[in-house]
Order: sequence, then C-alpha cells, then structure tokens
Amino acid sequence: MSTTTRTPGTLTLRPVDPQNDAELLHRWVTDPKAAFWLMQDAKLQDVEREYMSIAAAEHHDAFLGLHDGEPAFLMERYDPRHVELVGLYEPEPGDIGMHFLTAPSEIRISGFTRAVITAVMEFLFADPAVERVVVEPDVRNTAVHALNEAVGFVPEREIDKPEKKALLSFCTREQFEKATGRSARA
Repeated sequence: MSTTTRTPGTLTLRPVDPQNDAELLHRWVTDPKAAFWLMQDAKLQDVEREYMSIAAAEHHDAFLGLHDGEPAFLMERYDPRHVELVGLYEPEPGDIGMHFLTAPSEIRISGFTRAVITAVMEFLFADPAVERVVVEPDVRNTAVHALNEAVGFVPEREIDKPEKKALLSFCTREQFEKATGRSARA
C-alpha cells in the first residue's frame, strides 16, 4: 500500500560514501524500477566497487540525495570529455554530464521526481563553470525523456553506446530557467 503526500520537502546532496552507502545503493540499483540503471544483477560487492571507483575518479563523482535528511535519490556527475561520451559527440566548454535515480519507495509524493531533477540541475548549475548539462538516457526510457524536457533538455540525436542506444540531450542555463522559472545563476 502506498501513501501519497503533497510536498516534495527539502532536497539536499552529499557525496556518496561507497563503504557506508553501498548496501542502500545496492537495493536501489537492483530494484526493478531501476532497470535502465543497468545494474539489475549486481552483487553488493559490485556496487561498492563501482562507487569506490567513481570516488577515486578525477572526472566522475556521485552524490546521495536526501529528502528531509533521509536518503531518497542518487546523482552522478561526470566530465563528458573523459567519461561516458568520449568520441560520441564534440563537447563544448562548460559541458557536464549527469545521471540520476530516485529510490524505490512505498510513499508517493506528487511531483517528487520532477523536484529531484530540478534540485540536481540547480546543484550542477551552482558551479559557474557549468554552461550546459548533457544526458544520454536509454531511448526506451520515455518517463525520463518527459522529465528531462520538463526542465529544459532538448534532444539532439540517438547515439550508440556500448551498453545501450541513447538519446543525447542538452540543457543550457537559459533553457533550464525558461522551462522551470528558476534561476540557474551561480
């Protein structure tokens, strides 16, 4: 049975602690809801190893999103010149890549996932060096395409990645501000 509430509450981000967060992240990324995260068969050790690798990486990091202080979503930020999209498009100065995942939950909060992606975008644009956010979700993930569009992303083209056919999309500060009515100024 799910409960519905009306407000998304306070959303904050902190760096992932691979050792302490691995069990929680393992539950999230192996949940059927996270099929597009491509870790359905991952073991706990696989998840810990993956996030330890990200924590050690120069051009990739991960953040645990908190809803009113409780873990509720995951966000990864990466430099597309070095990670994920190397050779698949021509990066521009100020590009940053992003992935996000909301945690499985029995509690339904109206507008929560949209509030999460909005908070993620504000977090990314808080860095004055970031001019444009790049995403490459699976072409079949229509739910995330709609969310991306709601915060200003514009699809450019489909690309073939080793693990999936992806929809390469971009969102500038101006597109984000126009779509959401929120300021993305650092």
